[in-house]
Amino acid sequence: MSLRKFFVFIFLCFTSLSLTAAEGDAPLYVGIDADFSAVAIEGGLAIKHGAEIAAEEINQSGGILGRKLKIVSLDHRGNPARGIYNLQQFSQNPDLLAVMGGVHTPVALAELPFIHEQNLLFLIPWAAGTPLIDNGYTPNNVFRVSVRDEQAGQVLISHAKKVNATRIALVLERTGWGRSNESSLTQAAKAQNIDIAATHWVNWQQKSFSDEAEKIKAADVDAVILVTNAPEGAVVVNALHQSKLAALPIISHWGIASGNFAERLNILPSQLNLAILQTFHFHYQNNIKSQRLLSAYFQQHGLLAPEAIPASVGMAHAYDLIHLLAIAAEKSGAVDTDKLRAALENIDNYNGAVKLYAPAFSKNQHDALMAKDYFMTTMNDKGHLVLLEQR
Repeated sequence: MSLRKFFVFIFLCFTSLSLTAAEGDAPLYVGIDADFSAVAIEGGLAIKHGAEIAAEEINQSGGILGRKLKIVSLDHRGNPARGIYNLQQFSQNPDLLAVMGGVHTPVALAELPFIHEQNLLFLIPWAAGTPLIDNGYTPNNVFRVSVRDEQAGQVLISHAKKVNATRIALVLERTGWGRSNESSLTQAAKAQNIDIAATHWVNWQQKSFSDEAEKIKAADVDAVILVTNAPEGAVVVNALHQSKLAALPIISHWGIASGNFAERLNILPSQLNLAILQTFHFHYQNNIKSQRLLSAYFQQHGLLAPEAIPASVGMAHAYDLIHLLAIAAEKSGAVDTDKLRAALENIDNYNGAVKLYAPAFSKNQHDALMAKDYFMTTMNDKGHLVLLEQR
């Protein structure tokens, strides 16, 4: 071999080694596709914070398969078309591990075809629509640590029964999330012998509910079950207050806790008979992981009373999902979707911030939380969720 060829050979070997090392050092990514500017900003930011805190912990322990984990976020603004566009951007990243969704069920429902066509792993820390998991896709790439509407209906109706309601009105947003809840609430009401006397629908950005409030008053119901996000929820509650129905039990799904609901009210929350569904509260889940999460939040965002942390339920769900994803990657020794999916379905136990998952998922069960994991809170005059009842 000539001296020139020898140096060329050495150069090529060095280049090859450098490329391999660079590839190995490249970070892995989770993309967050959520609402950061429209009606569920608090929920979107909480999800982002939880994912980032989990990623930092994972990186401090050596990363995933020796590679750093990075969280990147895009704003879908509550718009399904924007959400699909965001997924298209994420899917072009060859080091993408998974996409994490946001608050809105309608956005996530619209994204399901693209997710499965591109074989993306989709993690849900908030959106509760039953069809997001029961989506008909095989294999199913969607995993959720959050409420499942089918189960939420049972809990909301059980609370209505607990406050001695026998005739209720449903107020539902006119979306796939609202329709999912109509189905679950109707089935649960029938099973618990409660009469749904009226059902009213609310559009996104609707500004008045006065006529519907008068119809609810005329129907002589014992309680209202509310399934909306914060802006529309405040419109509904203000109208009920105007119709002198503020004392009526208002039993709400957790959508109103994803935004500035209390600030939009014309009445103090303490003057309402309000109950709000939740799955996580720092005063309930007082465990090692929840305290670690709380401490990290304090360090990054300042010291607050735990109940003052906006939409902390989304933060805890996202935190646990990222840790479960990391465990799956280490278990499978791979970062491709098919192997990660199989590994997520076979994690025996994980002690998370929300609970001990034993297990979180299985091949036929991609919802980690069920009715036994849900509880009711209320809202104080600062807009903070406080415990309504002990489990």
